[in-house]
Parts: sequence; structure tokens; C-alpha cells
Amino acid sequence: MPPLFQKIYFEKRKNIRILFFLLADIVLIASAVLLAFLVRFEGEIPEQYWLNILSIVVLAEIITIILFFIFKLYSFTWIYVSASELLALSKATVLSLLILTATFFILRDHVFFRGFPRSALFITYFFIFFLSGFIRFAKRIYLESFPGVRKEKTERTLIAGAGRAGEQILRSILNLRKSNYQPVGFIDDDPGKQGILIHGIKVLGKIQDIPRLALKEKIDGLIIALPSAGQETIKRAVEGGRLAKLKKIKIVPSIFEVNLGRLQEVAAEDLLGREAVSLNESSEIEAFIRDKKVLVTGASGSIGSELCRQIIKFNPQSLFILDQDETGIFNISKELKNKFPGTVSFIADITDEKRMKWIFDKCLPGVVFHAAAYKHVSLMEENVSEAIKNNVFGTKILVKEAFGRDNLEKFIFISTDKAVNPSSVMGATKRLGEMICQTENQKGKVKFVSVRFGNVLDSRGNVVQIFREQIEKRKRGEPSSIEITHPDMRRYFMTTSEACLLVLQASAMGQGGEVFVLDMGKPVKIVDLAKEMIKLSGLEADKDIPIIFTGIRAGEKLLEEMLTAEEGTSATKNQKIFTVKPSFPKENLEKRLEELKELIDKEEKESIMGKLKEIIPSYK
Repeated sequence: MPPLFQKIYFEKRKNIRILFFLLADIVLIASAVLLAFLVRFEGEIPEQYWLNILSIVVLAEIITIILFFIFKLYSFTWIYVSASELLALSKATVLSLLILTATFFILRDHVFFRGFPRSALFITYFFIFFLSGFIRFAKRIYLESFPGVRKEKTERTLIAGAGRAGEQILRSILNLRKSNYQPVGFIDDDPGKQGILIHGIKVLGKIQDIPRLALKEKIDGLIIALPSAGQETIKRAVEGGRLAKLKKIKIVPSIFEVNLGRLQEVAAEDLLGREAVSLNESSEIEAFIRDKKVLVTGASGSIGSELCRQIIKFNPQSLFILDQDETGIFNISKELKNKFPGTVSFIADITDEKRMKWIFDKCLPGVVFHAAAYKHVSLMEENVSEAIKNNVFGTKILVKEAFGRDNLEKFIFISTDKAVNPSSVMGATKRLGEMICQTENQKGKVKFVSVRFGNVLDSRGNVVQIFREQIEKRKRGEPSSIEITHPDMRRYFMTTSEACLLVLQASAMGQGGEVFVLDMGKPVKIVDLAKEMIKLSGLEADKDIPIIFTGIRAGEKLLEEMLTAEEGTSATKNQKIFTVKPSFPKENLEKRLEELKELIDKEEKESIMGKLKEIIPSYK
């Protein structure tokens, strides 16, 4: 369900709940007054008191319902109603009684209140408390009394620890009708707890009795709820479970860990300054991916790995993942193979022409996603030759292998906003990659498509990750600061999931030769991003952790652009995606690339930079 509809739906449910309890309280208060008089006069109310009854009903309704709203007795969930609501109900009814009693005392000579039996007031509020409390606790009482039909295959479970943590675990299981657990009993070393019942479940013995009880009660699993016990006690419980040959043994962390240690980090989407883009043309993507052999280069990187996770959702025939990072490819391969057995891994360098030919010949991919690249701007300024070898000539090798293959439908090149009017070597290499793809697209039937987007907020080595590490360092009491190159530095940001959805959607739509860009809203000021992260972590900028401006580094811009002034954009059927068709001098591109390669082999940095400027006139 879309977020807007979810909001409307839950708001409607909330309003219905409030209306239900409001109407119920109106009826119950009137009933309480009538019952009070029936009790007071033993079932036969004298006629002269009916005027008193009417006046009490009106005043009690007005005063009590206003107080119920003040004490938030209409803002709770049925299942989790607890002692705090009972206390609030007590306060509201007592205060309402005092106000009504004072009102009757002041107006005791008025015709509506004359001769009124004072005891009826106290009886009235006893009934109001009882009836209003019962209707609020009714659902919880029902769910705990009649847990309903549970799953056929549930785990018969022992809970080690009959204290607070064990009781909370049991209550959670009982409240979840579709729980996988069937609690059979508790075990606890406290002699005073032996044989007692907790929510109807008995303490059956001590930790040493686990093997015996497991056999007797046909136990499947053990939950160790001893967060305040020593390691020795927990170890004995685990060993008892192992002796009983229980396959499922779980340990409940301390209450502190549950409440604080497991709070989620600030989500990347929360720092965008806009709603995350959701591209919902899944049917088109599935038609493009289904039953195809897909190759992803740079598969262990932030974009490459998420791209793989998304691709397997659309039922490819095979997924070939390639990266030179051995550990990275091992980790992503292990994850993917559990979900998609048709995953095949390759350790390879995209600049190894023979290896790339062998992989293409072996895999015969129908779609190639090229995400392998060196991406860190300042680092590439210091390693110009390697940046060009990998990002330009690695791409050229892949394009060459893709070109002319009958089995290959599309080649998707992952680009960046830094390719627009590039001011860095990394940006220039990415622009060259786009140019290579566009040039080759005109020569054969393989469709070459480029996808251009901004900074990926939650990628490895990203500014958010760096800021988070510095903040955590400061919270540990270590000296730390956040370094930003310039107070006016701004960037377009997107999440990894947005980036990969864009790539897949563009891939499905692309007809060849396009460069796709995403409408990412307004650029985010880096210093504001840092301040927001510091604030969300509970610290104060420039008081708890200083922000230092270090000056713009080589190759950086104050603001990245998504397209040049000359390019312009064309709309697509997706309102968040646009296409650009950059123009560039295509003649002699091959010759100039050969000249660039010769300069790289000689490691002549100044000449290399000059050649880049010659090939890309907008390179600064």
C-alpha cells in the first residue's frame, strides 16, 4: 500500500476507534447513573428522583468525557492497554467525582438538585470506573483468555528464567496469534518460583532439569531469558539445551540492549531532505530481466551488490557477478546464492582483456551492467594513470567484448553527475566512458545505455559513513572532529536503492545511446547534513564536536551538475527520469584514446591531463 493511502487508512481507523469509545462512554455513563439509583433504592426508583437522574447524567457526561480526553483515554491501542491507562482512568473518574460533587454542593438549592441522595454519586462513579475500564481492557482480556488457533507447526519451547524478561517473552508470544512458539513451561533456579504459574504457564524445574524436561515434554527449542544472570548461568542453560539435543537455542539480550543498544541508526532516507523516489514499473523491469543471463561488474561495491539483490527479484536465468575484490565477491556471492542458486562468481580485473573475453564467451550474457570503477575523487587525482586504465580502458575492453554479440541485448554503463563539465580526473574518466558507449551504440545492434546519478548516500566511503564514524568516536570519549572542505559545498544525494531502481528502469526503457538522469530534487548542503547528523546523535555541533573547513580539494566542485547547458533534457514516461543526448566530436575518438593510452604507459601526468582536455573540451 502506498504511504499516502497507509496514512489515510490508519488515520481513519484511529478516528473510528475514538468515535466508538466516545459513544460507548456516553451510553455507559448514563447506564452507570441509572444503575447507581437502582442500587441505592433497591430496584425501585421513586418518581421524584428522575429529575435528579437527568441532571446527573448531563453533568457527568460533560465533565467525565472532557476529563477522559484530557487524560488521553481515547489515545491508546486495545492490545497494549496497561496499568498506566488504568491509573489515568482512576484519576479522571476521581477528579470528575470531585467536580460533580462541588457542583451539586454549590447548586444544592436548585430544583434539579434538591433532595438528591449523595451516596448515589459515589455509586455512580464506581460503575463508571468499572464499565469504562472493562470496555478498554476487554480486547486484551479476550486475546489472553482465547489465544485463538495457532500455527500447526509451532515449536514446543522452554523459557529459562521466570523473571521479568521471561514474563515479557511469554506475554509477547501469547499476544502474537501467529507466533512460531508454543510455550510449555519455565525453568528457574530460584526455589521460591518452583511450581508457580505465570500467565498460566508453570515453572517446571531448574536449569539442571532441561535435558529431562526436554525429553518428557517433547521440547523443540529453548529461549534463555536471563539478562541479569552471570555468564556461568547462561552457559549452563546453553549446555543443558545442547545435552537435550535442541536445535534451536536463543538468548534474550539485556533490557538495556533491547531498549537502547538496538535502536536503528538514522536511515539514509531521513537525510535526503526529500521523499525517497520509488520507481514502480516492476512489470517492465521483469519483462526485461526475466529468463536472461545477466552479468554485473563491480558486483561487490555498494551499487553493484544492491543491483544484484534487485536483479534476482525479477527471475533472471543466471546472474554472473564479477569483481577484483576477493573478500567482497565472497561475501556478496554467499548472500546471493542463498536466495538465487543461479549465481556464478568471477574474480577478475576488467582491464585484463583475455580474461574478459573468456568470461563473455563462457557466460554469453544477454544484459551487462557495468558498475566497476574507481570512484574517490581526491584519490584519483593522485593516481591519474590507474583511474584512466580502469575507468576508461577497462570500460573500452568490456564494450569491445559486448559489441557484435548476437546474444547480448543491452550494455548499461553506470555513470555519475561528476561526468558533467568534469573538474576531476574521475569525472573525466566517466565522461569518456559515456562517450565510448555512445560511439559504439551507432555501430551495431547492441544497445548501449548510460545512467547518471549523484552521490549515493549510504555507499562505502561516503560522507555520511565518514561523519558517522567521527561522531561515534567522539561519543566514546576520543578526540574527534568533522572535516568539510567548504561551508557552501552542496551535493545531490540518493540512496542505493533509488540508484539501482533507476538503473533497472532506465535499462528497461533504453533504446540505445541515451544518458538517463534522475530528478533528485534540491542539492543538500554538506554542512547542514553534518549538523543534522550530530544533532540526531544527541550531540551539539561546535560544542561537543567541532566542524572544521579544510578547503576545496583538487578536482572538487562546490556544486555538481546533472547536465550541461547544451544537453537539455527529454521527458520519459516516468516523471522522475529524464534523458539527455550529449553531443561530442566523435571523429578521431579512437585515435585520441590510443594516444592517451601511450601517455599512460609513459606515466606523463601533465601530458595525460592535456590529452583529457583535448578529448573533453569541458574538462577543467
